Amino acid sequence: MTNQKQEQPPESLLDPHSVREMEKAALEFNSGKFFECHDTLEEVWQGIRGPARDFFQGLIQISVGFYHLRNGNRQGGESQLDKGLTKLENYGDSYAGMELANLRAGVRCWLEKLRAGEKLEGSLSELPKYNFSPNRGQGSGVRDQG
Repeated sequence: MTNQKQEQPPESLLDPHSVREMEKAALEFNSGKFFECHDTLEEVWQGIRGPARDFFQGLIQISVGFYHLRNGNRQGGESQLDKGLTKLENYGDSYAGMELANLRAGVRCWLEKLRAGEKLEGSLSELPKYNFSPNRGQGSGVRDQG
């Protein structure tokens, strides 16, 4: 297995409806409404074609992972967080308006806790955040919605 990163997929430009849904998903995730966030992101994901699909699927998997953890399903949570993190590794520090560097670091931290068998306690403020800004990275992208 190589440690070389693949080239980042072309930026995805979001239509106004998708921007509103991404803002909604970030608010849901950041307030601990992980299942609702998953549903919101799936609506956006279903309309996406091209290389951005993995990005949205990664966010969905991270949302589902924290949903599982909140409900005491450590194995399901770890699996979904790992899958989501893997999907997001090919994207830069931000993509489609979503900040990713801190998100990935936060997810890695939770995966380390899970794998070390640590008791998972903490407040919502200690969880990674979805930091979405519709103008971040939107200037040079290509539309890949079908």
